[in-house]
Amino acid sequence: MKVIQIQRTGGPEELQWVDLPDPLAGPADAVVRAEAIGVGKPDVMIRTGVYPWMPPLPAIPGNEMVGVVESLGPEARGGLQVGQRVLVSARELASRGGCYAERIRVPADALFVLPPGLDPLAAVSMGNYQLALGMLFDSGSATPRSVLVQAAAGGVGIALVQTAAAHGIQVIAVAGTEAKCSYVREAGAHHVHRRGSSDLREAVLAATAGRGVDMVFDHVGGAGFVGQLDLLAARGTLLSYNVLQGIPPENLVAEMRKRLDRSVAVRCYSVHVLDHDRARRRELMQGAIDLLAQGRIRPPAPRTFALRDAQDAHRLLDSADLMGKIVLVP
Repeated sequence: MKVIQIQRTGGPEELQWVDLPDPLAGPADAVVRAEAIGVGKPDVMIRTGVYPWMPPLPAIPGNEMVGVVESLGPEARGGLQVGQRVLVSARELASRGGCYAERIRVPADALFVLPPGLDPLAAVSMGNYQLALGMLFDSGSATPRSVLVQAAAGGVGIALVQTAAAHGIQVIAVAGTEAKCSYVREAGAHHVHRRGSSDLREAVLAATAGRGVDMVFDHVGGAGFVGQLDLLAARGTLLSYNVLQGIPPENLVAEMRKRLDRSVAVRCYSVHVLDHDRARRRELMQGAIDLLAQGRIRPPAPRTFALRDAQDAHRLLDSADLMGKIVLVP
């Protein structure tokens, strides 16, 4: 079979198109033939060698796949049948990665069976919606009435927008260009703000009748992070799920104490908090699948590349031009 493999870490050019033997199902395994393979930031972190949960080299990146069960071991559990469409999430596996391949062997009980009729190109983004459900409802904060999503045109941003809206939560989305603002608006955001076009705090207060939002979701960090505390309602939470521009330079405790009259909070969140909570992790993923099957979320059509063109997909992912999800197709 063909796979994308890295022998050493580095840029997109390290993603090599190679031949490996077809996998064979072990006693409790399933072999899945890929139909759609998700591309995300953890794949870049594997490629560049900075992922804290880095698989050993040589490694096959990729943490999500939708495909069809091709074969099963004699002890396979979960009521699977050959021919069923399933979701593979590396969050269920002993090691991250492995999905940039025409086929993958996984423990059968790690799979998620998909309802008939779901589009593989939509279903492969369910990891983002699982993450969105975790941040919205399983991060330790009270269920919000209103949220602000930064960089809302990205894959996780869109998942946050749609998941919040599906649960009746007011969504204010921030994006960097008019095209991205239109994209986010079409995805379901109630209010959309173009970054830098006007005062964001004034826009938030206007949209929330002066209250502010209950949660702000940020993956940028850096010098602009702390100012977002002023977007929050009383007892609101600024949730950081990445720091692409680095750790904020301010003393966060001092900054929160400056705002004692509103008792605001900062929380860091990672889906790895669920690494040792299989039941909750799978419950959140099943919740995302159910939302898709019910039509309550509608992932925008992804940007697709052939699996062999993974280098081009990563170049786009590394750029600032991406809107939504990237999917590789074998």
